[in-house]
Order: sequence, then structure tokens, then C-alpha cells
Amino acid sequence: MTRKRIIRVSVSLILVAAAFVYGLRLVESAMTFRPSRMAAAQEIPSGAEDISFNSTDGTRLNGWFFASHSQPEVATMIFFHGNGGNISNVGWLAQRFAKHGFNVLVFDYRGYGRSDGVAANESDLYADGDAAVDFVMSKKGVRAEQIVLYGHSLGTTIVADVASRRIVGAVVLESGFSSASSVASSALPWLPRFLHVLGKNRFESARKLNSVKAPILIAHGDPDHTIPTSEAQLLYAAANEPKKLLIVPGASHVVFSSAGEQYLDQVEQFIRESIKVAR
Repeated sequence: MTRKRIIRVSVSLILVAAAFVYGLRLVESAMTFRPSRMAAAQEIPSGAEDISFNSTDGTRLNGWFFASHSQPEVATMIFFHGNGGNISNVGWLAQRFAKHGFNVLVFDYRGYGRSDGVAANESDLYADGDAAVDFVMSKKGVRAEQIVLYGHSLGTTIVADVASRRIVGAVVLESGFSSASSVASSALPWLPRFLHVLGKNRFESARKLNSVKAPILIAHGDPDHTIPTSEAQLLYAAANEPKKLLIVPGASHVVFSSAGEQYLDQVEQFIRESIKVAR
């Protein structure tokens, strides 16, 4: 093979590799972030205060704060939604917990709802999560021990990261996953595991749970066709005591919506018991 041919083949291989990595990153982004903007005419739910606060880099985030219907409140819950939709999909959930004695903050990550910016990196989501906690502490006067972080799906990765670095009263992980690589093994079985390192985001929640000291509830539907139920088992194995595993037969990926009041009552009971201990 001539030197010129070697160069041509080498350049072709480099271009193919670059195209593969680029394509893989596009697939990763499409699977991870599915933001939905909120219509300007969207009404604020009854009982909600429309609020905004800035993330670490100055990105303005939008949310709704629901004050507890009774005093003193049980705790202040911060809800972290999944990779699709926006807070307009979970306003009813916040209203439900507010009626049961909780302050509730639901907010949109950058690029979602009415929040500014673009969702692209896990580090940005973690910064948005920190900003939400700072908001309820500085603007609403909530003590760290009275904060409950409730994450669903992608939101569980933010909760795991924030709770691994900060003091909180309790943690709820619903339909979560142990790591991006673990989910990729199920969603992209054709992709060799050694190539997972090419992904942009890691979302290593199981590893981070080792640093979480707050009580943890891990809930998952069975079967879950979006994130395998086995991911809940991996998260539970990684978590410290006190911890609880709640597998809900017949529930879909969105357990809080499909399993009804019986499930939400169990979540509430766990939080009440955890916060009582924290007091």
C-alpha cells in the first residue's frame, strides 16, 4: 500500500469515527432531553405563586410555589420532573401535597417550560437543582432538614447529585436509573458497553447514593417499559440506610399518575416518618 493510499484510508477512518461519535451524541441527546416549552397563555394553577430564580450561571428558571394549606407545614417538597413535558403536567401533584400539609416547589430546568437556556449537560441540571434548594432556603426560610427532594425519571439524577452534596430531610426517587451506561445497555443493546464512555453525560446516581445520608424511598412500576424495574434494585442496593424499596405492580413509568392515591399515601407516610426523625 502506497503512502498516499495509507493517508487516504487513515483520514477516511478518522472521518467515519468522528461521524459515529457525532451520531451517537445526537441519539444520546434525543433520548435524554425532550423539553417542552410552555404556552404564554398557560394559566397558573389555583394556589400557586409564579416564581423565578437564577441558576449558578445566571440562567433564569421559572417555577410555581404552592404553600401548605395547613400550618405548620410537614415539610417543603421540591419536585424534579422527567425529561419530557414541563411543570404544567405536574401542577395537580403539587396541589395534592399542598392540601396534605406540604409546601411544594415545582420548577422547570433550563430549556423547559418558561425557563431560559438550553438543556444539554448534566452539570447544568445539577446547578439548576442547587438553585431550587437555595431558593426555598433563602426566599422561603426553609431549613435544610425540612426539605424533601422528589425526583421522577431524569429528575432522580438531579436529586441524587444534589442530595449527595447537601443536607436534606428526605429523598424520593421514582422510576430512576443507576447510570446512563446501565440504561444504554437496555435501550441500545447493539452498542458495545466499552463504547458507552463516548457518551457526554454519565448520570452516575448509584455511585452518588453512597454519599446521601437522608432517608431514601426508591419507587418503581413493574413492568416499566421506559426504564427497567431492575434499575430500582440497583439504586436500592447502593443506598444507605434508612431506605425503602417500593415496587408497584401494574404501574407505568409515571407511577405517581397511574398508581393513584394509595401510592401517594405511601410516599407521604414515608416523608412524614423521615421528617419526624429529622426534627
